[in-house]
Amino acid sequence: MLQVLAAFLVDLAVGDPSWLPHPVVLIGKLIDRLEKLLRRIFHRPAGLRLAGVLLALTVVSAAWAATAFLLWLAGLVHPWLAVVLNVWLISTTMATRSLASAARAVLQPLTAGDLCLARQRVGWIVGRDTAAMDAADVTRATVETVAENIVDGFVSPLFFALLGGAPLAMAYRAVNTLDSMVGYRNERFRDLGWFSARLDDAANFLSARWTALCLLAAAWLSGRRTGEAWRAVRRDAPAHPSPNSGWPEAAMAGALGVRLGGLNYYGGRAQMRAYMGEPHLHLQPDHVRQAVDMMYLAAALAVLSGMLAARLAGAVF
Repeated sequence: MLQVLAAFLVDLAVGDPSWLPHPVVLIGKLIDRLEKLLRRIFHRPAGLRLAGVLLALTVVSAAWAATAFLLWLAGLVHPWLAVVLNVWLISTTMATRSLASAARAVLQPLTAGDLCLARQRVGWIVGRDTAAMDAADVTRATVETVAENIVDGFVSPLFFALLGGAPLAMAYRAVNTLDSMVGYRNERFRDLGWFSARLDDAANFLSARWTALCLLAAAWLSGRRTGEAWRAVRRDAPAHPSPNSGWPEAAMAGALGVRLGGLNYYGGRAQMRAYMGEPHLHLQPDHVRQAVDMMYLAAALAVLSGMLAARLAGAVF
């Protein structure tokens, strides 16, 4: 538990320095090479679906095994080296500081009235079309991204790190990277990426609901609309197309008193997303700052509640 707490503090302090090698980059390269290899072997839809299972299981197993092997080697040198390495590896699976930095990078030109630059920067963190967005659309997209990514950017890695240290946290990060690279429902990845998408949904299922609870607690502690957040979670979260994303988005929307969701464009095609929350307030750039503050508070509450749960589980079992 103390190592997980230390990893959280390392992520808050330094994030992901560009000069340090990041394990996710290596995982991404492995996925890319295996995808090309499997596509040379399998061509029909049924074969590609089988290849999708092989791809996911191979990458996730490799991430777990490589991390466990590195920790074992470090332990042979010195036990404290293994501890330091475990802390650092867990911190690389967390992205709290990086997510906050990305949101603030959008907020800066948005506040200054530079909508063109704000559109460009929000395009770095969302998959939707951004060229025609107005200021409210940019704000909504940023707040939604902050809320949704509390789960896979922090709470899920925390959950798996508490269960199994750096190896299991890195295995989760492999699942999440697979989903981000091949877990799409388009023509190219519908068959190859189906298993990665389902695996990611399963891996985030408990964490998404835990995140919503942490956001509710954060709303109460910060004097925001706790009751509205609770109503939004109960009413709106199940309507989201993702089985997990609606929970933190609805909690964030209710806490801030805004409405998220609505009309988005992907590759020029309109797509209506279910509304999350009620529009008590018009979306303003400051809601991005408030969302980041909520994210940090919810992350701290997740650490505290996770450590408490781990201590209780240890006492019982």
